[in-house]
Amino acid sequence: MEKFNGKKVFSGIAIGKVKLLVKAENQVVRKRIEDPAAEIARYEAAKQTAIEQLHKLYKKALKEVGEVNAQIFDVHAMMLEDGDYNDSVHNLIESQSVNAEYAVGVTGDNFAEVFANMDDEYFKARSIDMKDISERVINVLCGNDMGSDLGDEPVIIVAKDLAPSETVQMDKSKLLAFVTQLGSTNSHTAILARTMGIPALIGVEIKEEWNGKQAIVDGYTGTLIIEPDEAALAEYKKKAEEDAKQKELLLTLKGKENVTKSGQKINLYANIGNVSDLAAVLKNDAGGIGLFRSEFLYLEKDTFPTEEEQFVAYKQVAETMAGKKVIIRTLDIGADKQVDYFNLDKEDNPAMGYRAIRICLTQPEIFKTQLRALFRASNYGNIAIMYPMIISVDEVRKIKAISEEVKEELTKEGIPFGNVEQGIMIETPAAAVMSDELAKEVDFFSIGTNDLTQYTLAIDRQNAKLDSFYNPHHEAVLRLIQMTVENAHKAGIWAGICGELGADTTLTQRFLEMGVDELSVSPGCVLPVRKAIRDAE
Repeated sequence: MEKFNGKKVFSGIAIGKVKLLVKAENQVVRKRIEDPAAEIARYEAAKQTAIEQLHKLYKKALKEVGEVNAQIFDVHAMMLEDGDYNDSVHNLIESQSVNAEYAVGVTGDNFAEVFANMDDEYFKARSIDMKDISERVINVLCGNDMGSDLGDEPVIIVAKDLAPSETVQMDKSKLLAFVTQLGSTNSHTAILARTMGIPALIGVEIKEEWNGKQAIVDGYTGTLIIEPDEAALAEYKKKAEEDAKQKELLLTLKGKENVTKSGQKINLYANIGNVSDLAAVLKNDAGGIGLFRSEFLYLEKDTFPTEEEQFVAYKQVAETMAGKKVIIRTLDIGADKQVDYFNLDKEDNPAMGYRAIRICLTQPEIFKTQLRALFRASNYGNIAIMYPMIISVDEVRKIKAISEEVKEELTKEGIPFGNVEQGIMIETPAAAVMSDELAKEVDFFSIGTNDLTQYTLAIDRQNAKLDSFYNPHHEAVLRLIQMTVENAHKAGIWAGICGELGADTTLTQRFLEMGVDELSVSPGCVLPVRKAIRDAE
């Protein structure tokens, strides 16, 4: 029996055989070709097939893990359409009379190296994407199948690394857990594992001889056990049974109040990224939607969504939630969510660049279209609007002026709308420090702890090298949350948390002590957080 420690990505217990995934290294051989034009046509056909594969993966991921997590496949498809990338492949084929496989391989390596050498962590991460899309085209050219046959019985997947495309293509009924050597807790695959509820570890040194051996993954402690002895197997079978019973017990919390033993109540809502996530909200008995990421409407289209298209989506959510609160965040494009037709410039530091409300305030025609759709939909349910990436009172006043213009236009046109609460996200240290003044301007605060943590600690949360430094429990972050809640209450408004910390049950008691009014978490975390609330004093 051997034990190995890694970083836990998602909790749970898995017992089963190891399925080692070793990526087939395509041996790309340089060949001289006689007809460059025919070879370019061959490349273009393979590229189109690869794009079609990515579109299918996007649709599959959309159903299984939601819009936000599916976007990586749309990004990959757009990267294959990149002019510089395609010019390089064409040029190599024409100037050197080489085969398409070689031209794609060289181009992929060159572009990956360029990205890897950039200072900005966001663009460094694109290096892996360049290799992934190039490998996909080469596989098509070579006639290789990129699917993963997991066999007849459920297995523990072990790999050096997993691309999101590999993860999504797997048969989930045959998947017990993920264990990878590379990746970060914020990688695409880690996020997919959490969304699918699959126990997962990263940072484990992988050995080929594990293939086919019995193993245990302990997602609670971050432990991998290879060839467990009888005592360990019995212990973990018991833990797995207890884990299953615990999940069943959580189901008994459906319909129960979110109230502590001392009688303190708190609202418990869900975060979603698409209309298709509504089923999970209802299934997990959330009291409302605390964060509806509206950018899916922009990310899934080739041009700006119309007012009517947006209205239909917002109206559907409002009607489905039947009077429960639905807080819709306005457009948050930029940073890690790029859309070609926005024509955004490449930035050295996109996380702190031209994004979210900054786009809306400098391109008011886009903003007003969304606001018109939101106010119209408010006539069909309990819709609230919140604005992301706020840093000043001046921004809020500009937003309020634009929203008043929209309401006046709708009134003149005889279009009804409801009484809409308007709030802001507190996700910058500036907003937290200025929360006493900002509270006088809005109806509520929703604290986005993911960005608030990375901006407060000056740490890119996507950078795996900084995982040991990234501490969301840092006292500076918690003090900013406390300050924000206190200032909200002084002004007579409510304050909630919609970032990942909201689902951290080790902090539930502290948030209650702070007086947080609402927690909004992923649908699958609603019942565990409800239990933590009901167990709190």
